[in-house]
Amino acid sequence: MRNYLLACFLFYSWGAAAQNVEFSKDQFGNDKDGLKTALKEIKLGDEWYDMDPPRYEQALPHYLAAQKFNSNNAHINLRIGECYLHSGFKPRALGYLQKAYQLSPDVDPRIHYFLGRGLHLNGKWKDAIAEYKRATPATGTKNTAGFTQDIQRKIRECENGQKLEAKPTRVFIDNAGPGVNSPYADYGPVITADESVILFTSRRDNSTGGQKDPETGGFFEDVYQSTRAGKDTWGPARNLGEPVNTDGHDATVGLAPDGQRLLVYLEDNGGDLHESDLRGAQWRKPQKLGSRINSRSHESSAAYTPNGRSLYFVSDKEGGLGSRDIYRIEMEGRGQASNLGPTINTPYGEEGVFLHPDGKTMYFSSEGHNTMGGYDIFKSVYENGKWSTPENLGWPINTPDDDVFFVISASGRHGYYSSFRDDGLGSKDIYQITFLGPEKQPLLNHEDQLLASRVQPVKEALLAPPVAIASAQVTILKGTVTDEATKEPVEATIDVIDNSLNQTIASFRANAQSGRYLVSLPSGINYGIVVRQEGYLFHSENFDLPAGAAYSEVVKDIALKKLDVGVKVVLNNIFFDFDKASLRKESTGELERLQKLLADTPALRLEISGHTDNVGKAEYNKDLSQRRAKTVVDYLVGKGIDKSRLTFAGYGDSQPVAPNTTKDGRQLNRRTEFKVIGK
Repeated sequence: MRNYLLACFLFYSWGAAAQNVEFSKDQFGNDKDGLKTALKEIKLGDEWYDMDPPRYEQALPHYLAAQKFNSNNAHINLRIGECYLHSGFKPRALGYLQKAYQLSPDVDPRIHYFLGRGLHLNGKWKDAIAEYKRATPATGTKNTAGFTQDIQRKIRECENGQKLEAKPTRVFIDNAGPGVNSPYADYGPVITADESVILFTSRRDNSTGGQKDPETGGFFEDVYQSTRAGKDTWGPARNLGEPVNTDGHDATVGLAPDGQRLLVYLEDNGGDLHESDLRGAQWRKPQKLGSRINSRSHESSAAYTPNGRSLYFVSDKEGGLGSRDIYRIEMEGRGQASNLGPTINTPYGEEGVFLHPDGKTMYFSSEGHNTMGGYDIFKSVYENGKWSTPENLGWPINTPDDDVFFVISASGRHGYYSSFRDDGLGSKDIYQITFLGPEKQPLLNHEDQLLASRVQPVKEALLAPPVAIASAQVTILKGTVTDEATKEPVEATIDVIDNSLNQTIASFRANAQSGRYLVSLPSGINYGIVVRQEGYLFHSENFDLPAGAAYSEVVKDIALKKLDVGVKVVLNNIFFDFDKASLRKESTGELERLQKLLADTPALRLEISGHTDNVGKAEYNKDLSQRRAKTVVDYLVGKGIDKSRLTFAGYGDSQPVAPNTTKDGRQLNRRTEFKVIGK
């Protein structure tokens, strides 16, 4: 009890009356020059403070300089506290506000509100609530009802904060390091799905135009890029330069999972979204997205769906449910954007939308729901035709201040966002969040361990098995596309096909300079992957990912073959019923591609061959493989291909392409392929 009373005394000692010292000759007659300088700093600070709207950031250093001369003036401490409340370092306001109250309890009618804000922003939930309850509207306030609603809302935020901090999310939060961060403001990170590349916004002194914003005094925003240099490090960031960056503000908004398309925010028409494509090593000039997305209002953030065909974006246009809402639109269609509705959007603001590569998990920031203050980051999952109730990511990811523009890797292991923290390298830095999963709870084994030398049994406490971290249900397929003969990269098109529907659900291009590609494949679909480029035979892969399949990364380098006699191509998306020669419907797309190849190349002659693993008798395997090859030929002939252009053969297990000693090897050996025998 004594310790509790002592703690209360130490905390509330700032509320006791103290001596307020004015900036006057009576107090500082022996230091006239110092007083003169301090008064000049106050005047300069007031000039910025009295602007409409006030320029708190510019006023703050002047007030701090004056406070350094006289730290016991209530008014100057109040002004510093108020400026910090409107800065990136809001928690710093508390000490100055407490001192202002200590020096003069009636320093300002708003003092209890300010103290509530300062305590709130430092996570002092109970004390903040007490101050909010003591707060009264400033003299002359017309909208007292609005003030009361604001106070009630902030009390609810503190109550939310108490609950969330009591059950913190298990994470590590680490500075992304000097490769990404600088002494200037760095924020708005966007990443490729495999975390190999990060782009972000920064206000550095090497900005493209080299100019400063007259309103803030900081350099204009530019877009920067860094690539992964090691497991936990990033290489030195480089300015993207023109044409992405201009003399004005240029900011990152969203990045396609493969890193080939970038969404950029530009301050035109009230703030619009633009798109840039990466061709080789050069980003193209950003093109404004159409009027179905951009309006005369403010469009501030956006995210691609994994297939790149839809866009989620944030706008404050008329007709929304709150100050800012999240919308969805089909990019190639003609329909209007649809509001995500009241499950996601609140009467307050939503911001920083991001869609996970699994295609169904959305992260966004909101001032509503059960936020603990300002914008908090939430997660919602689209299931059974609707979005789930948003879940607060919790403390310490979220804080009482604004937490916005969060992105997460395809694995779900790492998230990235920007924050003001004491270990920062500049005014705002980018941080990496490592999700640790639920805490492992001890599990007691109640079985009695009987020992011959003891009369009483021994109770042994055994720890529970390790708790698995929730894994994203998506597969990342990546690699390079090259010419088989020259080994040079090829800017091929990669089509992603739903085999069960025989529909192309997405198309991507390999990078023109490197040949690199990356495709995110949400679980629950039998995928056909077709790589094609003019002058080459198509290449196919199959990924049958059942619902719930855990996260994995598959590296698949693809060498495209030109049409020459003797060339063989495996048809990975032709499927037969078990132990039969009857085609499954999922084979339709691959067969149609083969039919088109023959139709487009009239002189082409092919041998269709079937192959098996070595399980079973060799004679049976050869017969089955031959019947399957004949089935493919019969299909093509039935579609109008001249029978004389096709032969078939069954080789059974006589031509393996991998060892039959493993499951994966046997899978590779069970295949249908074609060989060019004439052209």
